[in-house]
Amino acid sequence: METSAEGVTAATGGDTTEVEQPVTAEPAATEAVDTAATSAPVRSTAIAPTSLSPSRASDFMQCPLLYRFRVIDRLPEKPSEAATRGTLVHAVLERLFDAPAVERTAPRAKSLIPGQWDRLRESRPEVVELFADDPEGERLARWLGEAERLVERWFTLEDPTRLEPTERELFIEAQLDSGLKLRGIIDRVDVAPTGEVRIVDYKTGKAPRPEYAEGALFQMKFYALVVWRLKNVIPRRLQLVYLGSGDVLTYDPVLADLERVERKLHALWEAIREATDTGEWRPRPTKLCGWCDHQAHCPEFGGTPPPYPLAVRALESGDATQGRMGPD
Repeated sequence: METSAEGVTAATGGDTTEVEQPVTAEPAATEAVDTAATSAPVRSTAIAPTSLSPSRASDFMQCPLLYRFRVIDRLPEKPSEAATRGTLVHAVLERLFDAPAVERTAPRAKSLIPGQWDRLRESRPEVVELFADDPEGERLARWLGEAERLVERWFTLEDPTRLEPTERELFIEAQLDSGLKLRGIIDRVDVAPTGEVRIVDYKTGKAPRPEYAEGALFQMKFYALVVWRLKNVIPRRLQLVYLGSGDVLTYDPVLADLERVERKLHALWEAIREATDTGEWRPRPTKLCGWCDHQAHCPEFGGTPPPYPLAVRALESGDATQGRMGPD
């Protein structure tokens, strides 16, 4: 879909950083690191959740305790090479569209990598730790080479000379009639001259197996729901571009899809509110636990969660303490 015309308008304000977390049974690491997930724990300023993003919704579905660690406790997480490479590639693809269409070539895109890496290190000094044990720079060179290959592969999947995105890295926020606030960041929004909207998301990992495709589309349907509520327009197409495997997954949503997602998010939010009020955040062990930074605090690995920083209501048993997720 070639693009022009007026884009999707989003509300402003609030935290505009998002993390992609696994929505399939495979580890995902393709987006910027959430400041709420990486900043040091601040007990005195802890507040109850007030909004829901695709990443945080996926966290809760994967493991309620992981959601608590990231959103309420704000436990620090170490940067990973895969996630940081994803952030770098996203920045390059975003910046490439600053150039005139005829100059959007693979060599130009690759030439942006060193500068974007410098900017990333300035804005997030913690990523320097990734290569602290690499004095000769050999591992860093390989890592940057992998980023180059991902960028090059994108040109086999899309032709940026024929695209004029209406929005890039678009922060969106909408409040539903129920009061639930939804927010997120869309990699790219294309709007055709006829007004049809396409939402595009880049993934630096591999495409999921068919049985996990629905989980992968959850994030995109979430975005489509927010756009629909903001603009009363159902996006014509949702498109996931998997640079790791060279696949493009598309889906054309209908109203019933968005209504189902809205019902699911309401139910999810009610569960989050219940856990917030009672302090009952139960772990849900899966094979994804192997990639979790919080095993030392997880009961499934013999750990103890930090003291719960929010007030809790008495449980039905009459126990007004934090419950099983807190220290005895």
